[in-house]
Amino acid sequence: MSNKEDILSRFRKNVKEKFDMPSLDDIKGITYPDPLVQFISMTESVGGKVIELQPGKDIDTLVRELFPDAKEIASNLEEVTIATRNPDTIGSPQALNGTDVGVIKGVFGVAENACVWVPQTMEEKAVCFISENLIILLKKTEIVNNMHEAYKRIQFNDYGYGTFISGPSKTADIAQVLVMGAQAARTATIVLV
Repeated sequence: MSNKEDILSRFRKNVKEKFDMPSLDDIKGITYPDPLVQFISMTESVGGKVIELQPGKDIDTLVRELFPDAKEIASNLEEVTIATRNPDTIGSPQALNGTDVGVIKGVFGVAENACVWVPQTMEEKAVCFISENLIILLKKTEIVNNMHEAYKRIQFNDYGYGTFISGPSKTADIAQVLVMGAQAARTATIVLV
């Protein structure tokens, strides 16, 4: 028996009373009077940015306005015609290295924590993490209150992968200095369409 199993065995022998797991069916989670307002507030509090796409303006124009110096733009979305890299045709995740802006699509946002559910809809999902700046297109009508509601809506496609993304990547583990873009994008912009 391993040390781990030995320790767990001793714990189990000393349990005096056992309890069934509580039902989570009745838990609704926190709700907000206006989930969209809460989502925007939470996104800004985690370091992200929210922009509403104005009528008559296209995504290409917005990307150029937000990141005028971007040379490498990765996206497989039809509405992003200025993309220089397509994560469906590049051949390997390493080919996305050096991507200035990645443009992807989220399915729904969560007001409680500013997460956006992003299922893999491209061959190379690395675009979600390797891009220096990430733009997530999201319908403003697709905001749920909390993670309880979010988990009920999660669906996977043929790739079988998805992730929640909330704001830019950051860490303050080393010397308590905040570092943006430590594991993924330096900036995260949610574009409400």
